[in-house]
Amino acid sequence: MARRRSLSDQRIFFPWESRGGIRRWMGLGKMRPVLLVALLLGGVLVVAVRERHRSAIRQTRAGLLDLRRSIDAYRSEHDGGCPPTLGAVVDYGRFTELPRDAWGRPFRLICPGRVPNAPYELSSDGPDGLPEGLDRIQ
Repeated sequence: MARRRSLSDQRIFFPWESRGGIRRWMGLGKMRPVLLVALLLGGVLVVAVRERHRSAIRQTRAGLLDLRRSIDAYRSEHDGGCPPTLGAVVDYGRFTELPRDAWGRPFRLICPGRVPNAPYELSSDGPDGLPEGLDRIQ
């Protein structure tokens, strides 16, 4: 009489499972929870760093917008003339001191602007702090 195979013996094996599986071959049987936690923490860290960078850029753009309003108010009271320094526009805005970008560096004001028909250029050096760098924020 032929012996019938039980349901547990009727599995399909992939080539990498022939000697106990890939987890056993790599020795990750008991390390799997630790590895999963490490991967999860790594993913959270990557997202946190990216969000911190993006929030710094948003904060710098908000500071630029407030400063632009102050410069425009200064120019309207001085017949379209540019302020000699950024410190001259502090009274025209809602700041108590000269604002800085998210990385603690002062904003740059170029007056008159280098672009045709631009009365001024206001920018931040960006995260790397290099003037006229590729990551500057305008």
